[in-house]
Amino acid sequence: MTATPGFGTPPRSFFLRTPSVLIFILVLAIFTIGVTLMSEAMGTGVISTSFVKTLGKTLCLCLIAIAMDLVWGYTGILSLGHFAFFGLGGYMIGMWLMYARTKEIVVGSLANVAIPPTDQEVVDAIGTQIFGVVGSSDFPTVWMFAHSLPLQLLMVVLVPGILALVFGWLAFRSRVTGVYLSILTQAMTLALSLYLFQNDSGLRGNNGLSGLQNLPGLGDVSQDWISLWFLWASALALGLGYLLAAWLVSGKFGSVLRGIRDNEQRVRFLGYSVEGYKLVIFTVTACIAGIAGALYYPQAGIINPAEIAPIASIYLAVWVAIGGRGRLYGAVIGAAFVSLVSTYFTGGQAPDIPLGFYTIQWVDWWLILLGLSFVLVTLFAPAGIGGLVDLWLERKRPDRHGADLGPDQGALREKEAQE
Repeated sequence: MTATPGFGTPPRSFFLRTPSVLIFILVLAIFTIGVTLMSEAMGTGVISTSFVKTLGKTLCLCLIAIAMDLVWGYTGILSLGHFAFFGLGGYMIGMWLMYARTKEIVVGSLANVAIPPTDQEVVDAIGTQIFGVVGSSDFPTVWMFAHSLPLQLLMVVLVPGILALVFGWLAFRSRVTGVYLSILTQAMTLALSLYLFQNDSGLRGNNGLSGLQNLPGLGDVSQDWISLWFLWASALALGLGYLLAAWLVSGKFGSVLRGIRDNEQRVRFLGYSVEGYKLVIFTVTACIAGIAGALYYPQAGIINPAEIAPIASIYLAVWVAIGGRGRLYGAVIGAAFVSLVSTYFTGGQAPDIPLGFYTIQWVDWWLILLGLSFVLVTLFAPAGIGGLVDLWLERKRPDRHGADLGPDQGALREKEAQE
């Protein structure tokens, strides 16, 4: 006996309901394999090691853009603080990288002394090397787990997650919404940035953490291969992050998030815990941002408090808006597009344009161009670049006029086809 379509049929799998996920993972896999084969590590040299790092960092920016899209595009919370979570993830992994790398240097320099140093002497020497630039030699409390990679990896998720949980609980329980919530998240980011600028913050103040591209124990491995490893890790994190985000927004949880975005009061009247949903998505996206930052800054080689400035979170919102918020692939497209175009204009690759009385230097004009793009997209193409994909899909849809739209043939055929 054949079940009537729509009744008694088993529910379709997640991938059948969201084919865009498989398409995205396939495109990401092809991209990663292509870059790998054309990299200097593979001997072809079509893509330089520096550009491989740029592409790896771009994938990390795409991951945090997905987090921003979840919290803004799907839930309606314009957070101007998610780059703070991104930076905290970078600081957490940066502490281990700097500690372990400095330990290698210290142990190597003390290897030939007549009297072998004690463990405490080694630790003191490491502290002097790291904190001598700020006039100290003692390890602050925040470095208590810096010697352990597993614990620092755990901190990559816990520190941004706990900060988001505490901040979100205080803000959402007070029912702060709209522009006021955006200002609060921006104030949180500014406060964190100003604190990290201080030398007594324990994170070397304005000097930040440097030399992060040198992986401990891998001094003999060239940057060609290290950049490729980070590219693979970034692609894997982006693929898993996209899969998680798509799963979150595909079911009931995602429907509630969209309901909160469109009409928060109605969702609350229906009996849903709006504050609970907001807190969960705010915390989850903060953890995703922390993971993205932990992969980004070892490829950048350095992190300092300027990376956590509020302007960075504003850039993040611009990326998502240009790509098309409320569309996961739109967030990825926006982040990748702006990141690569920014590298082109600010890296000296774009030729200057002499006008006789003035020469346009794109390094100085890039931010103006980005701002104008944001304004134009907001006014004339609110769906962003992702809207072009929607337009193409709309044209590809078959003409349903006269098709069977109900459980039995002919049900609601003409009526729904005309509406």
